[in-house]
Amino acid sequence: MVGMTMMRTWVEPVVAGSQLASAFYDTALLLVVKNYYNQTNSTAPSHLMQDAQQKAVSNFYIIYNLVLGLSPLVSAYGLSKLGDKVHRKIPICLPLLGYLGSKSLLLLLILLDWPIEVMYGAAAFNGLTGGFTTFWAGIMALGSLGSSESRRSLRLIIIELVYGLAGFLGSMASGYLFVGFSDRYREGTVLVSCSIACYAFCLLYSIFVLIVPKSAPSCTAKAKGVEEVGGQVPACTGAAESAQPSESSSKAPVTPSKLIIILLFVAAILYDLAVVGAMNVLPLFLLREPLSWNAVQIGYGNAAGYAIFITSFLGVFVFSKYLRDITMIIIGVVSFTVGVIIMAFVRWTFLFYIARAVMLFALIPLPTIRSMLSKHVEGSSYGKVFVLLQLSLVITGVVTSTVFNKIYQSTLNWYSGFCFILSFLNSLSLPWVFLSKVNHYDTVKKMVTFLIQ
Repeated sequence: MVGMTMMRTWVEPVVAGSQLASAFYDTALLLVVKNYYNQTNSTAPSHLMQDAQQKAVSNFYIIYNLVLGLSPLVSAYGLSKLGDKVHRKIPICLPLLGYLGSKSLLLLLILLDWPIEVMYGAAAFNGLTGGFTTFWAGIMALGSLGSSESRRSLRLIIIELVYGLAGFLGSMASGYLFVGFSDRYREGTVLVSCSIACYAFCLLYSIFVLIVPKSAPSCTAKAKGVEEVGGQVPACTGAAESAQPSESSSKAPVTPSKLIIILLFVAAILYDLAVVGAMNVLPLFLLREPLSWNAVQIGYGNAAGYAIFITSFLGVFVFSKYLRDITMIIIGVVSFTVGVIIMAFVRWTFLFYIARAVMLFALIPLPTIRSMLSKHVEGSSYGKVFVLLQLSLVITGVVTSTVFNKIYQSTLNWYSGFCFILSFLNSLSLPWVFLSKVNHYDTVKKMVTFLIQ
């Protein structure tokens, strides 16, 4: 009975189901938009048609990502505050309801031949119900509540691993599901229907099965020195907080180090700026010559991206035994930086997969930063802090996505990999945010010693 109750505190089934659904939806949306603009420009010569299609798809995603990114600003903080004060499941269930409704609009678009602009409304509905911003902050809050400080980095990267595995499987299958039933149904109908079914499962599971875990013991002296930025917070004991948040506590409030929190926010934003810039133009890059990938190849390419969740998990699992959090973050940044500069020169399919392989630790930084943040705030504030971080990342992502898409359009005929070079230059700044605040001789020495061993 106790074991069954423990299993019901796991958020992994919700993470897996929602990410499987998201992988299906992302592939479906990209290919539906591509086919829509193919028909629109079908009378133009082939070389002009490809350029026009690329710009049209890019412009669609600029507006779509703006709406999707900015609309959660209206509701995300309020929903997370409700999660902290009323019930932890609110920031998870309401966004899932929004996902279910917005993805249903894509199915109706395919079946009823609606204009592609309907998807802007779908993005707005998704965002106003909290979107990924609120959903992921809620997931991270539940994951942090049920883990001790010494194991929190590993706990959060396990959630990221499940997210990546589900995305990997979804991406592998998505290309086949998109075209595999086209003789009986319209292209994309089966794929989007599978996505909707997964979201429905997640919503029902979250409402009727998932229970909120009790908070693990936490330190009462988290405000101890800037030096902790470079290392693990010591293990400690203390009374467990209630799983359901409350406004008052018998303990004295924890005073977090504002410098550490600001530093972690800046680091997360800088890294996200580099990653989002590259990843937002990558699908367009793959559709264009010299690669010109089809639906199945796009699915494989997305799967290669999700495989990084597995390698990043293995990295944290091993590195956390020997290295400090800061060192793991720098390893992740270096992995992404080298991989993205290789991506800038991709002209053949095999080189794309080499670039992805080099990025094997690229997902270590953000979960580790979240883990470090959670060690400097009270459990009752996890929801607010995580959603503020997620909102910062969303705003950064919206601005970066718009700028990089416009740059991609401008450099399309000159050098299509230029955005990856810009992303490479952005990512170079991140390690110095941390190294400027810690004994960087000690950090570099420990990292080099571990890699040599």
